[in-house]
Amino acid sequence: MLDVAVLVEAPWPDDEWEALAERAMQAALARTAQAGWASAPVHVEVAVRLTSDAEVQQLNGQYRAKDKPTNVLSFPMIQPDLLDTVTQNSDDGEVLLGDIVLAHGVCAAEAADRDIPLADHAAHLIVHGCLHLLGYDHQGDAEAEAMEAIERDALAALGLHDPYPVTED
Repeated sequence: MLDVAVLVEAPWPDDEWEALAERAMQAALARTAQAGWASAPVHVEVAVRLTSDAEVQQLNGQYRAKDKPTNVLSFPMIQPDLLDTVTQNSDDGEVLLGDIVLAHGVCAAEAADRDIPLADHAAHLIVHGCLHLLGYDHQGDAEAEAMEAIERDALAALGLHDPYPVTED
């Protein structure tokens, strides 16, 4: 069972962030090898924090040595090679998958640039962050294409935009 906890900090507006995060996480999870976790007796926990650019900049500097805010950070708590067995090996019936943190200013600016609602862009970034928690990455072309395909599929299931439209130059 997936358990998503959302903490909303200023300057994020009041909205239905918990429901949105739950739907985005479920959509992402359903398209991965860990899809069975949604109905597993183990509680798989994810924390989503919606916060300021300043906090994300501090975290980005501390954990990635990049002194600037970014749209989303993911902090996995499980090594990718252990993901397949984690629900069978939980002593207390709970697994902490990790944390996802979104920066308001960066997200709002990107949403405005794309002419989409902030909530839609946040849903995409939560899907993206979830995939990072599940060991997906986009360092090489093949990895990026695989991750983007899952994101497209998850967002389509949510009735949202394709975040990676193909443009011809």
